[in-house]
Amino acid sequence: MYITCIQKNSDCNMSTPINLPPKEVIKPIFGKANFELIILWMLNNNDVCTWANLKQLVKPSTLSIYLKKLQKNELIVKQEFNQYSITSKGKDRFYELSQSKRKKRKLNFPPDAILWKRNYDHWILWMVYNNSFCKWADFLNEPLSINNSSLSKNMNLLIENGFVEKENKEYRITQLGKSEYSSMLREYDLDRQSILEEESKRIHDLAQKTIKFFKKYKITEEEVRFRFLHNQLRLPYENPKVKSNLDNEEDFYKILLYLSINHPTQYPNAISMEKFSQKYGIELVTLKYYLLQIVDKNIYPTKFFRLENDSSDVYYIQTNEKLELILNAIVEEHITKFTYLNILSEEEKGKVYSTSLESAIDAILKEVCGNLFKDELREALRKFLPEYIEYLAYKVEKEKRLFDAYDKLKGLIWHEIQLYSAEKKIAQKYDNFETSIKEVNESIKLNPNDYDLYLSKESVLIYFNKYDELLDFLDEILEIFPDEFKQVEIKRAYILKEKRDIEAGLRIINDLLDGYPDDKDLLVYKAYWLQYLARKDEALEIIKTLIQDDPDNGMYHDTYGEMLMSFQDYGKAKNEFQKSIEISSNDWYVFQTYIKLGICDKELGNFELALENLKKGKNIIEKSRSDEETKQKWRQIADLFLAEIELLI
Repeated sequence: MYITCIQKNSDCNMSTPINLPPKEVIKPIFGKANFELIILWMLNNNDVCTWANLKQLVKPSTLSIYLKKLQKNELIVKQEFNQYSITSKGKDRFYELSQSKRKKRKLNFPPDAILWKRNYDHWILWMVYNNSFCKWADFLNEPLSINNSSLSKNMNLLIENGFVEKENKEYRITQLGKSEYSSMLREYDLDRQSILEEESKRIHDLAQKTIKFFKKYKITEEEVRFRFLHNQLRLPYENPKVKSNLDNEEDFYKILLYLSINHPTQYPNAISMEKFSQKYGIELVTLKYYLLQIVDKNIYPTKFFRLENDSSDVYYIQTNEKLELILNAIVEEHITKFTYLNILSEEEKGKVYSTSLESAIDAILKEVCGNLFKDELREALRKFLPEYIEYLAYKVEKEKRLFDAYDKLKGLIWHEIQLYSAEKKIAQKYDNFETSIKEVNESIKLNPNDYDLYLSKESVLIYFNKYDELLDFLDEILEIFPDEFKQVEIKRAYILKEKRDIEAGLRIINDLLDGYPDDKDLLVYKAYWLQYLARKDEALEIIKTLIQDDPDNGMYHDTYGEMLMSFQDYGKAKNEFQKSIEISSNDWYVFQTYIKLGICDKELGNFELALENLKKGKNIIEKSRSDEETKQKWRQIADLFLAEIELLI
C-alpha cells in the first residue's frame, strides 16, 4: 500500500502527488532501514524525485553518500533542477532488494576460517557451492558486504573461467567450479574430514558415468580405480582448454586412465601410448596432445613429473599426492643435511664429510628404493632427482623472495614519506662507514651552518644502522637548529621504530600533535605508528577522517590503500588505489600506486589486471622524481610479482 504526499510543482503551480514507501520499508521490524532500497523505491514509484522529497526519509549526510554511490553505479541519474530518476539497471537492483525483503531465503555463509582472508572469489565459490543458488544482493549484504566493484570483477572472472553460471539473475556453481572449490578448500585451515566430505559429494555426482566407464573397459583393480577418481577430482573435464576442443568426454576419461595406470605404484605394469591407443580406442595424436597439455603446459594447477625408465616406460607423479609428499620430506631432509655438513667441512679442515650432491642423491635413493619406489626404478630416480631438487629449491626461493618483497614494501613506503617531506635530502649509497662519516664530519667543520650537511650525516648513520649514534646526533642538531624541532622529532620517532620501541615513537608523535594540532602530515604519521602497533581501527579512522575533510587528496587515498594492504584487506585497498589514480594520475608517486594496485589484483586472483597494472607502474617509473635507488627497488618488486603471476596463469 502506497502512502502519498503532495509536492508543489513550481513550474506549473500545480500540486503533484508523491508516493512514499510502506512502513515496513521505512522502519522494518527487524534490522536497520536499507537506505538504498528506500531511495530506489522512491525513484521506481515516482517519475522523478527532488532532494527535498528524499530528505524526508533519509537524513542529508546519509542521503548525499547514497546518491553519489547510486549515480556512480549507474542505478540512478541526476537531471535538471536537482531531480533524480531511476535507470533500467536501478530497476533491476530495486527488484533484487525488494525480493530479498519480501522473502528471506535461509543462506549458508562461509566459516571464519575462509572469511578471515578477503579472497572474494573464494567467498563467492563457497556461497554458490553451499547454496542451491545465490542472488547478487546475497554478496552485497552482511556478513559478506562485498562492494559492487569488487563483486562485479570477481564474479565476471569466475564466470569467464567456467566456475559459475548465471541464469535468470541467479548464480550457480558448475562442475568445473566444484573442482575449483575442492582445490580452494586446501588453502585453508579446515579439518581433513570436511575436505573429504566435500570431495565425496563430487564423487557422488560423477558416480554413474565413472561406474559405466569402469564396466565398459573392465577396470577392476582397486589401486587404478582409486587413482582414476583422484585424477577426476583434480583434473575435471570442464576445463575450457579441454572441453572446447575435446567433444568426447569418454576420450578424456581414457586420458585420465592412462595417467592412473602409468603411476610408479603400478610398476612394472606401465603401458606405452601406442599400446594404450590400440587397446582403448583413442587416437594416438589425441592422447599425446592432451598429455602434453596436462603434464608440460600445466593447464591444471596440479604439476606433474615424468619418471622415465630405461625400458622406455614413463611413470607420472603429481604434486601433493602421498608419494610426492613423502618424497618431498625425504629429499628436503637430506638436502638440509648436505648443506649443514658443507658448512662444517669449511670449518673443520681435518674432518672429511660426504658433502657432494651425488652423495646426497645416493642417500636419498637408499632410503626410497625398495620402500617408497620399486628398486628397479633406481636409475630412473637418479636421473629425475636433480630436476626435482631444483624444483624444490626454486619453490622455496620464490616464496622467500616474495616474502622479502612484501617486507621491502614497508621500508620503501617510509622512505618515500621522508624523501618528499619539506626538507632537501639526497639518497645515495655508501661503501664504507668510517670513510663516509669522516668526509661528512670534515664538511660540517668547514660549514657548520649548512643544514644539508647534517642531513647527509643522518643519511650515513641511517644507511649503516647506527641508531644509537643517530639519536645523540639529533640532540646536537636541535641545539644548532632549534627551528627544525618538528622534523628532528619525527626522525627520532622513526629511529625508535627501527629499534622496535614503537610505543615510544608514538608518544613523540602525540606530543608533536599537541603542539601542531592542525598538521595533517603528523596525523598521517600517527596513523602509520598505530598501524605498526596493529591498532587497525584507530589507524584507519585517522585516514578516513582526513579523506572526509579533503576527499580530492590522492595521497590520502594512496595511504589508506597501503594501510588496508598491510591488514590484508586487498579488495578495499584496491578501491583506494584506483581513487588515488583518478585524482592524482600525474603525481610523483603514481608509479608506486599502480604497482601496489597490481599486487592487490594478484592477491585477489585477478591475474590479467595484475599484469596490466604492474607493467604500467614499471613503464612510468622514469617519469617520477624519486631517486634512482628507490626506482630500482620498485622495479625489482614489480618484477618479482610479475614473475610470480606468470607461473600462476
